[in-house]
Amino acid sequence: MTLDELRERVNVGLHPIRERALSTLKVLNVVVSLSAFACLIAHYGFPLDSDIAHNLIGVIKLSFGFYVLHFFLKWLFDFHPLQFLRSNKLEAVLMAILILEGISDLITGQVFLGRTLDPLGIESVEDWTVWLVQAYFLVIVFLELSERARTLPRFRFHPATLFILSFLFLILAGTGLLMLPEMTVDGAGMRFSDALFTSTSATCVTGLMIENTETFFTHKGHVVLMLMIKLGGLNIIAFGSLLSLLARFGVGVRQHDVIEDFVNRGSILGSRGTLGRVILWSLAIEAAGALALFLFWPSGLFESFGDQLFNSFFLSISAFNNAGISLFTGGLADVRVANAWLVHWTVTLLVFFGALGMVAIFDLFSRESLRDRMKNPWRQIGFPTKIALYFSLAFVGLGALAYLFLECGPGGTIENMSWTGRITTAFFQSATRTSGFNSVDIGSIGTPMLFLMVVLMFIGASSSSTGGGIKTSTFAVVFADLIGTIRGLQHPHLFRRTIGKTLRSRAWGILMFFLLFNLLGTFALTLSEPHLLQENRGFLNLMFEQVSALGTVGLSTGITGQISPIGRGILIASMIIGRVGTLTVAFAFTRSVVSRNYKYPEGHTMVG
Repeated sequence: MTLDELRERVNVGLHPIRERALSTLKVLNVVVSLSAFACLIAHYGFPLDSDIAHNLIGVIKLSFGFYVLHFFLKWLFDFHPLQFLRSNKLEAVLMAILILEGISDLITGQVFLGRTLDPLGIESVEDWTVWLVQAYFLVIVFLELSERARTLPRFRFHPATLFILSFLFLILAGTGLLMLPEMTVDGAGMRFSDALFTSTSATCVTGLMIENTETFFTHKGHVVLMLMIKLGGLNIIAFGSLLSLLARFGVGVRQHDVIEDFVNRGSILGSRGTLGRVILWSLAIEAAGALALFLFWPSGLFESFGDQLFNSFFLSISAFNNAGISLFTGGLADVRVANAWLVHWTVTLLVFFGALGMVAIFDLFSRESLRDRMKNPWRQIGFPTKIALYFSLAFVGLGALAYLFLECGPGGTIENMSWTGRITTAFFQSATRTSGFNSVDIGSIGTPMLFLMVVLMFIGASSSSTGGGIKTSTFAVVFADLIGTIRGLQHPHLFRRTIGKTLRSRAWGILMFFLLFNLLGTFALTLSEPHLLQENRGFLNLMFEQVSALGTVGLSTGITGQISPIGRGILIASMIIGRVGTLTVAFAFTRSVVSRNYKYPEGHTMVG
């Protein structure tokens, strides 16, 4: 009997129970994954005695055993086992690792990965691997639920609504985690209002913090913050891929023009591949940044190899995602790293590329684009990339020159620095207009430069990036339209490309929405924070805080901790609106109309 004949007989024998067995396994997978995740939260989030902790670890280990059994049975029931393994390479490798770790645990009482990395001072590697494995299977559970759910297609969700809900879910999940006792040094966890503000700031990659990140949170709290930053930074493009998977929920072709704003691609139908590239490229850039930071840290700064490695990855992820959260009291103005100029330049580059946007990065550095331009020298970078690159460089250069000129004189923040420090600080603060990093005390910056920073934060980063603001593309289109109006052009243009009417109206709409929300937010803060208005530059400080929140920047003059609960609620709303986009909020709450093909009589009036 040949192998194929044997396999055929096995298939015939298993066929009667195949569907029922696979359906039962899917249901069990949901129960096991959710139970294991609940045990993880209980084990790492609460102080427990040894017996309870041992029992919870036992449940987690049993879940790993179930995952291996589940994968083996799916392979056994599949009609083409080799093709099944090729199609599920990642899961197969993960199962092999779980089997090896299980054998190691049974024989030695310790997992192999932990024994290997413990000498390096990386003590929490087992915790990390457990969380990552469970998160992976939780995603699989979600996909299985979405495929099996039969009632969901009855509901029709607007894509902008789904996008907002996805961020709200991340914020609330982060809030719950930060309230756990083991997340804070005092063992009491954060209060709900404080946790909500901190989670919103991290998930929306803003960086406004009301507590000292270094001393208030434990290592577990730092891990949660880092994960929220990463998930929040990816979510804006991950949402595009999610919509392509959930098209059965009622997201139709007519809504692609809204979805394309999220991913900045020609069609949402190709976003699944784009998501994979975004994840891989972002991880590669963050790993390269972490390596550079690891090498450039001042000697003797950290107690162990593990601390140095974790701080490198935390700062790299925070910088590339434009979150602006660091594990140093006072940010990079902390005396321990204030003169570490190579660290500052590394953060500057990470922030710049994070604010440039993944679409521009792909166009500039992907192998396909580079090969195409080398083969065809007449080919140029794309129109969106030109806007992102040239305008970003122009704003960084303008901000750096202004900072050197305005802050170099008597009383300036860089007066007593060497020229190396002055130039580094000027470019650092200019580039980090899209993030909340600071290498000087922002509250000590002079009024002219502080006002200019408000303008730079208002403009913000580029499209398809993790930064906020109205975006450089919006500014570029508005600028081109203004120049065209002044010159009397019927068809405004930029980089030898005509700017269409729809694009111009959308850019002006974003600008007006952003202006309106900033005015309303600043006005609301003047009502809720009258005690701050009495201080020097009180109104400018409040406006700076509001623009920083709506632009998801995170820079502050030092008043965040003094803002009342009502004021924090205003900033939370601003951060969420700034993250999901003002037009996205408008799209989410506008009712659909039967037809847009109508026109009122033209009106004539004087303008200006």
